[in-house]
Amino acid sequence: MPDGFPMAHRGYIIRGWAPQVLILNHPAVGSYMTHCGWNSTLEAVSAGVPMVTWPRYADQFHNEKLVVEVLEVGVGVGAEDYATWMETHRLIGSEVIAESIRKVMKKETMWKKAEELGAKARAAVEKGGSSYDDVGQLMEELMARRCSGRTARGQL
Repeated sequence: MPDGFPMAHRGYIIRGWAPQVLILNHPAVGSYMTHCGWNSTLEAVSAGVPMVTWPRYADQFHNEKLVVEVLEVGVGVGAEDYATWMETHRLIGSEVIAESIRKVMKKETMWKKAEELGAKARAAVEKGGSSYDDVGQLMEELMARRCSGRTARGQL
C-alpha cells in the first residue's frame, strides 16, 4: 500500500485455497475485484459486497453484465477480449483499474443495493426462504418418485 494509506494493519498473503466466503463476509471488506465466475459472483452478492469486474472468458462476460448493468452493484474495468492465458488481449492500465475501484468505493447507492441484495440472498436460503423451500419441495418430489418405484430415466 502507498505510504499514508489508512490501514489498521497490513494484510495477509494467502497461498493456495482461500476461505473466500469468510473473507467476503468480513466487515473490513469494502469491495471485491472479481473475474465474474458464477460462484464468486454469487458469493459477493450474498455477502452484500459491491464488485469491480474483470471477466476473462466463458460466462464471465455475461455475469459481468448482470452485476454492472442489471443489478447495478459493480463497475467494470473495461475488459472486452475473450482470452485464455495463452492468447494476447488488450492490456488494462493501472489507472483504469484504480478509477474503477474509486467509483465502487465512492458510490453509496451501489453499496446500498449490494447490502439489500445480500440480505435478500441470505433470506432466500434460510428456513422459510424461497430457495430453502424450493430445494425441500424438490427433495420431496424425488423421494416420492423413488418410493413409487419409478426410475429416474425418462420419468422426471
